[in-house]
Amino acid sequence: MFRKTLNFLDKILTFFEDWTLFITVLIALVALFVNVVLRYGFNYTLAWSEELVREVIIYTTFIGCCSAVKKRSMIKIDASVQLMPKLKNALTFFSNSVTLIFSIMMIIYGWKMALLQVKTFQKTIILRIPLVYLYSILPLMGVLMLIRTIQVIYEDIEQLRSPEGDQEA
Repeated sequence: MFRKTLNFLDKILTFFEDWTLFITVLIALVALFVNVVLRYGFNYTLAWSEELVREVIIYTTFIGCCSAVKKRSMIKIDASVQLMPKLKNALTFFSNSVTLIFSIMMIIYGWKMALLQVKTFQKTIILRIPLVYLYSILPLMGVLMLIRTIQVIYEDIEQLRSPEGDQEA
């Protein structure tokens, strides 16, 4: 039952992450391309395209973290594992625990930051996008990272329980 739920969540989150990252980067790329053509071809610049690209970079960084957790491509120091292979499982557990704590902190403090933006009604300078939308990416990323980390921990536990996992360790 738990495995089915995680697989279902994985499909939904993968679809969400992949497509929103693709669409936002595509929009930013087109806006930046148009701005470069206008700047060098017609000596005219669009101020909003640079702000849009800045917001897309923020979005892709945070949502990309969730995808990185799924693909196990978070930045890690693996010298310890190479020097002491017997500690691999303990260090992996520690790393996943730190990621869980970080994701919970992002949910809590990201939510507080987003609520602060609701109270202050701040907007971006040029596009006039309410900053609450940008700050709401923080708790969203926290929830997605939490789910992805639970998936990774579950996969690690399943691998340790399997007969093949005992031979690899």
